[in-house]
Amino acid sequence: MAVKRAVSVDEITKKKFKELELPPEFKKLLGTPECSGIWIIWGESFNGETGFSLQLAKALTKSGKVFYNTLEEGARKSMQNAIVAQNMQEVKSRFTIGNREGIDDLKERLRRKKSPDIIFIDSLQYTGLNKKEYKLLKEEFHNKLFIFISHADGKNPEGSLAKFVKYDADVKIRVEGYRAMCLSRLGGDKEPYTIWEQGAAQFDLKIK
Repeated sequence: MAVKRAVSVDEITKKKFKELELPPEFKKLLGTPECSGIWIIWGESFNGETGFSLQLAKALTKSGKVFYNTLEEGARKSMQNAIVAQNMQEVKSRFTIGNREGIDDLKERLRRKKSPDIIFIDSLQYTGLNKKEYKLLKEEFHNKLFIFISHADGKNPEGSLAKFVKYDADVKIRVEGYRAMCLSRLGGDKEPYTIWEQGAAQFDLKIK
């Protein structure tokens, strides 16, 4: 088995990466991530996770074609309401929705020419992936950005795979009380991003 050539210090320091074009509020939260890799978003139900994911997806259409695979919910009325609430019609030429598209079908989609650049998978728990299959997906499509949305168990993602993905991810976003909090290897000032002002204010009142 051939050994891969080592990368020199000069090569790594001079290498150019394609960075995401982000509006100021997301750049403040996320820093300057590249347009590939793994992110994870998690949070309890009714805390703004879907709203945040769609707001983020809308912002990311400036950097590439976005595919939002609603594995768990499907193309149902609740998803329609969320799409309308975030006015995703504004980015319809660069944003498409997968209706419970399984991982094998998703792979076939991503192997095509002009396939999506950024893939949201909602939710990680519905993929049926194990750790080995997750690694293979990541390796085959290393030039894509995968954003996994996960159920939560308290303040952490739910399940062993989700915890593994959290450890592996470049960007980790926890949603609570209609705010998104980020841990990123790529900068950002760590200030929470408010998803919905009224919801966040009501949440603050509940916990006082």
